[in-house]
Amino acid sequence: MRLVSDHIVEGREGPTFGQVYPTLLDVDLSDIYAFTKGQPWADYARMRAEAPVMWHPMPRSGVGFWAVTRFEDVKRVNGDPETFSSEKGGILMALGPEETRHPTLFSASTNSMINLDALPHRQLRKEHMPYFTATYIRGLRERVAGEVTRLLDAMAPLGTCDMVEKFSQRLPIFTLCEMLGVPEADRERFMGWIHFLEMAQQVAMEQIDQLDGLSEPSPQIAAFIELFNTNVADMFDYGRHMLAKRRADPQPDLMSAIANATVDGEHLPDPYLDGAWLLIVFAGNDTTRNSLSGAMKLFTENPGQKARLQADGSLLSNAVHEITRMVSPVIYMRRTATRDTEIGGQRIAEGEKVIMYYGAANRDDAMFADADRFDITRANAEKNIAFGYGPHICIGRMTAQLQLEEAYRQIFARFPDIRWTGEMDIAPNNFVHAVRRLEVAFTPE
Repeated sequence: MRLVSDHIVEGREGPTFGQVYPTLLDVDLSDIYAFTKGQPWADYARMRAEAPVMWHPMPRSGVGFWAVTRFEDVKRVNGDPETFSSEKGGILMALGPEETRHPTLFSASTNSMINLDALPHRQLRKEHMPYFTATYIRGLRERVAGEVTRLLDAMAPLGTCDMVEKFSQRLPIFTLCEMLGVPEADRERFMGWIHFLEMAQQVAMEQIDQLDGLSEPSPQIAAFIELFNTNVADMFDYGRHMLAKRRADPQPDLMSAIANATVDGEHLPDPYLDGAWLLIVFAGNDTTRNSLSGAMKLFTENPGQKARLQADGSLLSNAVHEITRMVSPVIYMRRTATRDTEIGGQRIAEGEKVIMYYGAANRDDAMFADADRFDITRANAEKNIAFGYGPHICIGRMTAQLQLEEAYRQIFARFPDIRWTGEMDIAPNNFVHAVRRLEVAFTPE
């Protein structure tokens, strides 16, 4: 099985063909710290209007890319893997210099199902599917509902708390661990791993700054990097141990499906096992967690929508689709052009990188009327592409839907006056909208 990291090609400094649209020089989507204020909705709107297929330079890495922000263009790139490959160049914006790459994390992030095309992708996806069907999800609902109740019981006497710490990070970890078959005693470890994975970009950026002479090494940064490396190593060691156990003694769980997956009749090589573990730990937690927190912010900012949902529970399923449209927890995915092509009138050369901005697409007025307005009765909310589109559409989207529905069904029943206080902390990360803290207040039980 060919390893993606063996043939990663980073891209080019400038476009091959002339630009149809201008580069908006005051828009920098590579600045991870800008995303601590949330996604740049105003920049997305300008790009859709003035430069929907915009060449975005990367001065520090020398690797530019085409930023795509209109709904139809993002949908088209997602739906055409023959022209826009996940495998040829990887899905991440920039890999950075080798000196700053965590060897295992780099290898795992580039060698996984999400970085494959065609038959190998389909074969691996098929191995996972029994744990993501509607039938399986129905069987999971009662366990998820019970965990929501337990978490809210712990919150009930507090009156104020960090929703991320008490609820949003815990429910997805419970659900994932139930699916994987992780022993209860090991589940707390997942929360620490997720925290450090979300900080990976910041760690790499601080190391790059030191290499470029833009910052001095400090004991605090060195200690944090050491702690980061220790936690990442622990995560992979645990995954390798558990996957080896399931390969030797399969159980009826997702862990066994991953451990015993085959491509062309052969078990996955070790780098792909690491990649499968990283993908399921990160993707299985992060998007749901951030949607749970983002929903609380949306309902607080839009009390009329909260009142409508509380008055009519039948709106909940559609409300969740609208929440995922508005939050768009995965910020982007990258593809590489396999041949000369065209998007929105802009010629794209073979080998050039194309990045799809899901939040921008989900706020496109051409698809969603008055797209910046949160409307839980929106007729086409389910058409959002927060979980992607086409062959790479997120395999866990129904699991996320289940958790959001069960969470807000019980949250509003138990704490009808619950609200975001305005206090919030977002990680410096331009790949996922990572809410690390979100303070809420409510009448305690």
